[in-house]
Amino acid sequence: MTVPVRVLVVDDQPLIRHSLRLVLDGADGLTVVGEAGSGEAAVEVARRTRPDVVLMDVRMPGGDGIDATRRIAADPDLTSTRVLVLSMFELDEYVHGALRAGASGFLLKDAEPTSLVDAVRRTHAGESLFAPAVLARIVGHYLDGGPQRGAVAPQLLTSREVEVLALVGRGLSNQEIGRRLTISMGTVKTHIGNLLAKLVARDRAQLVIAAFDHGLVTAERPAPGRRPGPA
Repeated sequence: MTVPVRVLVVDDQPLIRHSLRLVLDGADGLTVVGEAGSGEAAVEVARRTRPDVVLMDVRMPGGDGIDATRRIAADPDLTSTRVLVLSMFELDEYVHGALRAGASGFLLKDAEPTSLVDAVRRTHAGESLFAPAVLARIVGHYLDGGPQRGAVAPQLLTSREVEVLALVGRGLSNQEIGRRLTISMGTVKTHIGNLLAKLVARDRAQLVIAAFDHGLVTAERPAPGRRPGPA
């Protein structure tokens, strides 16, 4: 029997928490193990319930979601817990703050229920997940002259690992990377594992940051009026 993915729902509005619980508990292979209405409570409940994924709001009284994410990511007893930030806002300060704090993904609250369920599953599987608008803002930040460290040292990564890291930075899933490079899923996972080890990255979201920091992402801005492709 498959063990369900354990989810902690964090939002300061009880109605939203209830709605999210209904969506997640109604999905195959997911179960909500706790709720919290503040960042401080989120850390406490996470330590008590040891969830696989924390669905984290950003703006809350009693400690915001960014600080709670940082504390959860830094807790040695919660190393297997991933944080997926769910916010009404796509402001740069929230996106970059969440990623730097250790979040594994960032979705907007207008996401469809099926997209939310898929995001929780992908986050648990170790794949970062970003709403298209959020990924576009990250790309835009770096195209506008955000900090870059230059090319990855060739002695650190193989040429194939550099290719995989660039595609991770553009938001592609393992399946999409496999199709793009014509390699098996097992090979993709091996490359991802090597990247995590060599770059001392906690999870895939930190690989996204590394791809931008090293100047590997050269995505073009979406044309006016067009939505960017799926992350």
